[in-house]
Order: sequence, then structure tokens, then C-alpha cells
Amino acid sequence: MKKIYKKIIILVIAGYTLFTIISQQKTLNQYAKKSEELNQKIAEETETKQELAKQKENVDSLEFIEQMAREKLDMYYPNERVYIDQGM
Repeated sequence: MKKIYKKIIILVIAGYTLFTIISQQKTLNQYAKKSEELNQKIAEETETKQELAKQKENVDSLEFIEQMAREKLDMYYPNERVYIDQGM
């Protein structure tokens, strides 16, 4: 009778241990996935930061001012002809 109780206790402990290991592995996989997503987001934000730093350097340049005047304010030189393709 004691052998049966020992085997049952060992099986319960083994089952609990197996369940715990599987549960923890699942949690670790979720954390690894989240970490990978966050690392990718960090890389994207770093790239965006570098692009903004380049743009910040060019803000005072004459070419940038002229480009913004053309694109945002629709400003052009006095005798300049602007053609707009409406075929699309």
C-alpha cells in the first residue's frame, strides 16, 4: 500500500513539475517575442531619429527653404511656368 502512495505522490510531483516547466517555457517565449518586437521598434525609432537629425541640419539651407515654399505654400518664381499632370 505504501508503494502505491509513493508512486502516486511521485506521479503528482512529476506532473506538477512538467506543467510548471511547460507554463514557464510558454511565458519565456512570449517575453522573447515581445523583446524582439521592442528591439525592432527601437531600431525603427533610431532610424527616424537619424532622419530627423539630418533634416534639422538642412532646415537653414536655401534649398530646403525653396522646397518647402514650393511644396507647402505653392510659391514659385515670378516668370516660372508650372505644369500639373491631371492624367492620373
